[in-house]
Amino acid sequence: SGAFHHLLFCDVLCCDANIVVETATARDPHQFAVLIGYGATAVYPYLAYEVLDDMVRNGEIAGSDAVTVGTNYRRGINKGLYKITSKMGISTIASYRGAQLFEVVGLHPEVVDRCFTGSICRIHGMNFDDLDGDIRDLAKNAWNPQQHIDQGGLLKYVHGSEYHAFNPDVIAALHRAVESGEREHYDTFAKLVNQRPPTTLRDLLGLRTDTAPVPLEQVEPSDAIVKRFDTAGMSLGALSPEAHEALATAMNALGGRSNSGEGGEDPARYGTERVSKIKQVASGRFGVTPHYLANAEVLQIKIAQGAKPGEGGQLPGHKVTKMIARLRFSRPGVALISPPPHHDIYSIEDLAQLIFDLKQVNPRALVSVKLVSEAGVGTIAAGVAKAYADLITIAGHDGGTGASPLTSVRYAGSPWELGLTETHQVLRANNLRDKVRLQADGGLKTGLDVVKAAILGAESFGFGTVPMIALGCKYLRICHLNNCATGVATQNNVLRLKHFKPNGPQKVINYFRFVADEVREWMARLGVRQLTDLIGRTDLLELLPGDTDRQRRLDLSPIVDDYGVDADKPQYCVEPHNTPFDKGKLAERMVADALPAIKTQSGGEFRYRVRNYNRSIGARLSGEIALRYGNQGMAETPIRVRLEGTAGQSFGVWNAGGLEMYLKGTANDYVGKGMAGGKLVIYPPKKSRFKSNEAVIIGNTCLYGATGGRLYAAGIAGERFAVRNSGATAVVEGVGDHGCEYMTGGAVAVLGPSGLNFGAGMTGGFAFVLDLDGNFYDRCNHDLIDIHRIHTEPMEAHSNYLRAMVEAFVAETRSVWGQTVLDDFDDLARRFWLIKPKASELNTLLDTLREAA
Repeated sequence: SGAFHHLLFCDVLCCDANIVVETATARDPHQFAVLIGYGATAVYPYLAYEVLDDMVRNGEIAGSDAVTVGTNYRRGINKGLYKITSKMGISTIASYRGAQLFEVVGLHPEVVDRCFTGSICRIHGMNFDDLDGDIRDLAKNAWNPQQHIDQGGLLKYVHGSEYHAFNPDVIAALHRAVESGEREHYDTFAKLVNQRPPTTLRDLLGLRTDTAPVPLEQVEPSDAIVKRFDTAGMSLGALSPEAHEALATAMNALGGRSNSGEGGEDPARYGTERVSKIKQVASGRFGVTPHYLANAEVLQIKIAQGAKPGEGGQLPGHKVTKMIARLRFSRPGVALISPPPHHDIYSIEDLAQLIFDLKQVNPRALVSVKLVSEAGVGTIAAGVAKAYADLITIAGHDGGTGASPLTSVRYAGSPWELGLTETHQVLRANNLRDKVRLQADGGLKTGLDVVKAAILGAESFGFGTVPMIALGCKYLRICHLNNCATGVATQNNVLRLKHFKPNGPQKVINYFRFVADEVREWMARLGVRQLTDLIGRTDLLELLPGDTDRQRRLDLSPIVDDYGVDADKPQYCVEPHNTPFDKGKLAERMVADALPAIKTQSGGEFRYRVRNYNRSIGARLSGEIALRYGNQGMAETPIRVRLEGTAGQSFGVWNAGGLEMYLKGTANDYVGKGMAGGKLVIYPPKKSRFKSNEAVIIGNTCLYGATGGRLYAAGIAGERFAVRNSGATAVVEGVGDHGCEYMTGGAVAVLGPSGLNFGAGMTGGFAFVLDLDGNFYDRCNHDLIDIHRIHTEPMEAHSNYLRAMVEAFVAETRSVWGQTVLDDFDDLARRFWLIKPKASELNTLLDTLREAA
């Protein structure tokens, strides 16, 4: 397909011919995607159809006919293709055709140049003769009547078939080691892993044996090494509360760090041994509040995760209990899905703004950015470092997220060995390596893995699946079903209480101490006293030939290549923080002025001029309030700030209860992002000549992930207003496209026009929209919402609630248009729509809002 496509392309015939591939080997969505991505117009998987027909005839698929089964198969393939194309931001198959959005692994340049022209291939291997041999072997086995069909064991472990890194022997050995605390049992586990058949790229990298060893007592102690270990982001919700807290307790005892994942954390854990030192900020912003952010040592922005890059996290509704819903500001039983992108990150400059937002609300914390290993990740990482991140995580493709689709687990992302090496050398080449820490994440199991990761450039190490297994997980891969037999990944009270073992923290501690001790032993053999002396020392590695001809043909030299970077450039981070050039002078002045009033909870009023280069105004104050008093902080004795001018991006970001900011002027994007309480009021000066309901006063993506508070803006808001709003109340005079997208709580009143796609993905809260042009019905997304008029008698309570919202809006902003709406409210009420999720009952909307408040 690829070779023929390029032949047509070179002869300028692509538009005059279609390529239809008739094949027996395409059966899953990825294989279809590869054929289409390399030029196929259509694919006819005749063997897949014949197998399905045979299964129907033999009764293996009961209660259906061949036509229905074939239709269902095509529907499944189509859904898989939708998922694959959407991950790349492509909405039509025509745009995906011939796009070649793949990296080739393990093929010889002669194959790549002819069949996959222009595709990236860093690891070379099989040539045409090898591929021909594979096809002949397959045909020989297929037509041998004495040879049974080999099931392969790719998707599920089958003894004697495909090797699985977490096979029953490995899991049993690990359980025995952590339960006994005996080093000899851990050595059995480590031997099974370190001497396994080549399974990952690092298995073909050996440590040199000709170096002069040093005495073990001269090597950095285990207590220092374990501080470099983190557990990966696994949310409270994906894990049971007991498992989530056990990981935190263990890592805090060791001096390492546990990661909260993207589901928030119970504030009762803050300041205790059960707190997660790493707080994750993901695209859904579930549970992200100023109190949450202020109680972190590391704030991790999850751009992607190794198990399913390009997809957002997902928590099935049956795992959303009352407690999980409370922490995520949602409703019990409602499935929670994070959007694939962060809606405040569409460029490296936007990422720099989010990093700045986080450093403002918590100046003490390091800001981490989690990336997935792929070709070009080094360039991205250089941009992340220039955006003033303190730590970069490179996640490998073999991450173990239990709810990931199989297509993503098997085919998306690349090994961290490739991404880590590239990132390390690119950062060194750009004089950035001394400013940012590097972490390897994905599939780490033993001390040998840690040593190899350090040699390839990492100084920090993330573990996900193994700590779960240490807690008792049996790797059944049913995490998403809420019936985990060990109580680790379920919210079922019976399973948790009956099966989760209370000695979990000690078992995790045992595991990490074993790993650190093994690291020390390898360091002693290599003659290295400090782990930092290992970082970047690829001269300590040697390429192993492997066990098979196919493995011997692999060219792994790019992994140990130094990319021509000068040897004297730093190999690891030496700066405590990657400090932004913007010192936030106005913000610091505001904190200095208001801090005495915050400490005494006496409140006060302050006035300042603001310019468009003053970013994240209010975040420093909110961080100080939330750290001391929580999200609602000083609601009874507020700090009131009056500003005049044009505020830069992220005005009122992470706003805490007790901070009320009044801006006479305009504000840029991200107003009220992540706000949890307080009040933001933006209004034009009295001398303004324009009509407020015809002019934009705040930018895009305002109230993103807000969990509380009030926003009143006397003017029009930009696109994606109140995206993922979980509890804030807002009144504006118009919005752009995608208003109230993914909203799960709160109330919004729009006293003017709305853009397209209003209410897409809305599962909670409600909104009012004034439809003067009579076209709102065609401008909203009806997939998950219902819309109702509010002027009828049964809707009187909702109409009165809207009137109260507008009255409060007018009182705060003195809006002329708002007053007009109030004066003509009885008439204009006929022009308002109420928008609510289909799953919500009309008669409970207001009660739900009051309960959330």
